[in-house]
Amino acid sequence: MKKKKSEIKENHVFINGKYFLKNEATVSVFDHGLLYGDGIFEGMRSYNGLVFRMEEHLDRLWESAKSIMLSIPYTKKQMNDLVIQTLQKNKLKDAYIRLVITRGTGDLGLDPRKCKVPTVFIISDKIVLYDGEIYAKGVEVVTVPTVRNFTEAVNPAIKSLNYLNNILAKIEATNAGFCDAVMLNHQGYVTECSGANIFIVKDGALFTPPTYVGALKGITRCAILDTARKLRVPFQERILTRHDLFNADECFLTGTAAEIVPVVKVDGRVIGNGKPGETTHSLTLGFRDLTKVDGVRYKI
Repeated sequence: MKKKKSEIKENHVFINGKYFLKNEATVSVFDHGLLYGDGIFEGMRSYNGLVFRMEEHLDRLWESAKSIMLSIPYTKKQMNDLVIQTLQKNKLKDAYIRLVITRGTGDLGLDPRKCKVPTVFIISDKIVLYDGEIYAKGVEVVTVPTVRNFTEAVNPAIKSLNYLNNILAKIEATNAGFCDAVMLNHQGYVTECSGANIFIVKDGALFTPPTYVGALKGITRCAILDTARKLRVPFQERILTRHDLFNADECFLTGTAAEIVPVVKVDGRVIGNGKPGETTHSLTLGFRDLTKVDGVRYKI
């Protein structure tokens, strides 16, 4: 049965102070975010009218901006209000939010001084990254040749629009028939996956790579560490090799969009008993509890 035109919900996108319908939301072809990946972003989630850990997301956005010397034309309070306003305009209580700031419109040269006004846009919409079976049965991942960016090049701590490093890793995993890619740094240490942090459980303790090896300081990653602390699960940020992954009792990925995804095989090696583990399950339940209380509330 087709929906009546009046029943079809139009999605609105915030761009530089105005709202546009989804199919009318555009930026200039001379925007340096498009031409050069010169910009930053944050992906956030709202759960039943609560934007999960928005303060932490905005703090990280401001840190990224400072690192690339990009001036954000709003205060954190104003940005907080704009995110809420966008969700309310789209009548979304459960949503994925993408907040993007580019250097702005310039010329065809690299000089960022030619970009006088940053471009700011906010997208909010529903998202389903994986089906339920993935969370119940787990996924298989593979190590790929593309290494994580050097901190001396494009520092992985910056959530920049220059995401080609991660995209190449994702392509390699997809071409090999796997769900996601494990990315190593130039020294061979595990950093993260193409769009998610990685954890292992060994002998009842939780481990994840430290940020200095190239892992992003993920918001969900931090939430899992907080949950582990609350559940009294021992945890440590520790340098990991593929050997550590292969011999883990459990393994899982974390990210804002994906949340917590169990991993049952790495490079063809079965992890634990080949099924999502008990610690992963407990941390998932604890994380879900956090999403009900830890964030900024709003009304539709």
